[in-house]
Amino acid sequence: MSRGHAWVLGATGQIGRAAVRALAADGWEVTAASRGGGRDGAWDAGVRAVAVDRDEEGALEKALGDGCDVLVDMVAFDGAHARQLTGLAGRVGSAVVISSGAVYEDDRGRSFDTQAEPDGFPRFPVPLAETQATVAPGVTTYGTRKVLLERELLAAGDALPVTLLRAGAVHGPYCRTPRELYFVKRLLDGRRRRVLAYGGESRFHPVHVSNAAELVRLAAARPASRLLNAADPEAPTVAEIASAIDAVFGRGTETVTLDGAPPEGGVGETPWSGAHPVVYDMRAAEEQLGYRPVTGYAQSLPETVEWIAGELAGRDWREAFPKMRKNYGEGLFDYAAEDAWLEAYDRGRR
Repeated sequence: MSRGHAWVLGATGQIGRAAVRALAADGWEVTAASRGGGRDGAWDAGVRAVAVDRDEEGALEKALGDGCDVLVDMVAFDGAHARQLTGLAGRVGSAVVISSGAVYEDDRGRSFDTQAEPDGFPRFPVPLAETQATVAPGVTTYGTRKVLLERELLAAGDALPVTLLRAGAVHGPYCRTPRELYFVKRLLDGRRRRVLAYGGESRFHPVHVSNAAELVRLAAARPASRLLNAADPEAPTVAEIASAIDAVFGRGTETVTLDGAPPEGGVGETPWSGAHPVVYDMRAAEEQLGYRPVTGYAQSLPETVEWIAGELAGRDWREAFPKMRKNYGEGLFDYAAEDAWLEAYDRGRR
């Protein structure tokens, strides 16, 4: 018997693909909506794919028709999207919406928005619970827009129950900004040494797409208005991540660590690097949803690495992952600067 009709908006994105699979396997009748209307080869044949641009006036409302039992939104980013969703109350039974850990701020007002400032990286409690303060809602940054989204949706909870999932560092196939690229490309390029700032101890809690999809599946079956973190069972250090990727390749790489921040030029800075750990508390999801992760970081890596390597085959990394270049800059693979630093480091040890 069907659990009902689930509508997934942003279905061909990284988490969306996995969420469609999880919902269909759990007995939902699934409509997979995306701008292109495409399908994933791993989806059940019964999944219905539709093309819709949620930012086109009236397009989402028209595509929804008589509505659905649960709307899963992967691509809601601001107050306008919140109002679009709350305007569907009465046609949508409940919603599950992806938010972000970027909403949090520490007790000194530091957040991911201040991390580039001197002493600007936030120092959160370990683990970081959903009760932690957030940045003020606004329209200027990703984090402030997500807070605005959250608050407007929660305010409408009586009319539309919404589970908001504050995702960690998402990983898995189909990511436009795969952090693992940092180490995968170095191994493909034959690099035998790497430099890691902060002693290689930085921790930025990841969440695999299948674990995020499991949270979506559980929340869809238990409608309520709530805020929950979304993360893997472990938060490995950047050095542990590097070693795990080495293991997938069956290689060893010498790691040279810096005690503190990267020097000028960014040598040793990775997409996980930070002065203080970011580790999410998953107890609320366990208690409220019965969440149990379906995979761990190292366990999930082979598929991710294979996908990244396939995307890189015959292409420059900037062509394969243009958003990675936009977010992290050309210095991500500045091997000349790295080698110069290592040469000076070696001279200093003689």
